[in-house]
Amino acid sequence: MPVDIAGVNRVSETPPNMMHLPLANMQLWITPIWILSIGVTAAALVLAILYGLAVIAWPAGARAARQVAADGILTPIAYVIGAFVLLCVLAAPSMPVSETWQSIQRLPTVGEHSVEFTIEPNAEDQEVAVDIRSDELLKYTFTTDGDVRVSIESGRGFIDPDFNIAGGEDFEWSPEKKYPRVFQETVTSLYVSNPGEEPVTLTLNYWTDVEMPEVHHLPIVAASVLGVVLFYFLIEWLLPGVSTVAIGTAKEAISQPLFMVLSSAGAIALVTYIVIPYNTFGEDVKILIDSGLTTIMVLGIIFAVWTASTSVSDEIEGKTALTMLSKPVSRQQFVIGKFIGILWPLLVMFVILGTVLLVTISIKVVYDARESSQPTPDWELCYHTMISAVPGLVLSYLQAATLASVSVAISTRLSMLPNLIIVGALYVIGNLLPQIVRSSAGDIPFVQFTGKLLSVLVPVLNHFNIQPAIAGGQPVPYEYLWWATIYCVLYCAAAMLLALLLFEDRDLA
Repeated sequence: MPVDIAGVNRVSETPPNMMHLPLANMQLWITPIWILSIGVTAAALVLAILYGLAVIAWPAGARAARQVAADGILTPIAYVIGAFVLLCVLAAPSMPVSETWQSIQRLPTVGEHSVEFTIEPNAEDQEVAVDIRSDELLKYTFTTDGDVRVSIESGRGFIDPDFNIAGGEDFEWSPEKKYPRVFQETVTSLYVSNPGEEPVTLTLNYWTDVEMPEVHHLPIVAASVLGVVLFYFLIEWLLPGVSTVAIGTAKEAISQPLFMVLSSAGAIALVTYIVIPYNTFGEDVKILIDSGLTTIMVLGIIFAVWTASTSVSDEIEGKTALTMLSKPVSRQQFVIGKFIGILWPLLVMFVILGTVLLVTISIKVVYDARESSQPTPDWELCYHTMISAVPGLVLSYLQAATLASVSVAISTRLSMLPNLIIVGALYVIGNLLPQIVRSSAGDIPFVQFTGKLLSVLVPVLNHFNIQPAIAGGQPVPYEYLWWATIYCVLYCAAAMLLALLLFEDRDLA
């Protein structure tokens, strides 16, 4: 996660009138959303350029891509992308556009830097070239094998240097140090003096970050949007039979009243959480994040299990699956297509409700400060509080996808009611497995064996439930998200294999 630059003036300061005008606070909570909209807009521009190139170089492919996009679930996702693009354009006049653009341009140049110089014997004010921007400086160290004097201005030599460094002793500055940073503005040259009779090697290590660290997330946002769209077309290209089943299932699921009911109920609940008094002595924002993530996760699981039951079990019982399999669609394509067709509308629901949750978190930070008579927060606090919930949304989606794979496997043999009961039981057991394995009864061989057996057969959903840590502001490493994704993919693959085995000899007549 990006690190705030200590000692540097932030790019956004709250004007005095914002302390008194409620409507002026709108800019505080909209700015974090606008920052994310830049990444979405960048992805939209890339997609538009790719489509334009396809129109010129491959018109037939462009027409096919346009038809596939219109027939599937990309249309509702395109509406969400369009809303972000519209926000990016309309809100730009009141946003820190210049600082954001400068930080984006500087992204490739920041990080850890190391430069080494050889200082000649008896040299005074030997000039060495550097490129240090004080507003980006996080930490720096000098290392030398001999006594040197370092200045940021010429003519000071041995008399009044900024740094008097003894050989073998490192000099380090960081925001935690009590002494000044020394470097001001942009430094392009250092002047080093060597009083000794031997050459001295001077090494400068320094760490920098952009003036607006929030832009670190923009490449991830853009890559996520591009990844979803390109993955959609990749399935259509590599697995046309699976894609046909998946698109039909997704369109049917989105058109069902349940999708609209759950999405509307979730959005209303998330907005309501802003004004609910939690009476937690300053912890209302954390409760909102935890409640919002839980709400989206539960609604997603209900939708996924319900759709799996109606889409697979009802089609088998109603002989619709037999009609579909009479076409050039195999049983394997039918099952895998149904599963992917459930994941697409589930993703749409998470995108819509996740966007609403991020907006409500940003608003809640400002609202809670006003209600508790606290100083008006800056937009950076709103942003970092809001962005901390994104890993929870990813993990909630992975959990819903895992249970959806189990539901699809069960739907090949059982109807909706047993499916709901079994998946509900798995949800409870999967979240309690770590406690079962670690319980004192684990000393009993039978209980210990049962706990280990369940941990293999039943999905360990506790891997995806870290809402308390997220609500508490604990950063979630990207590595954890990758391992959770791998676990989800492997378990879904195992569930699909079981579904294929159960469906292979199922009599559809």
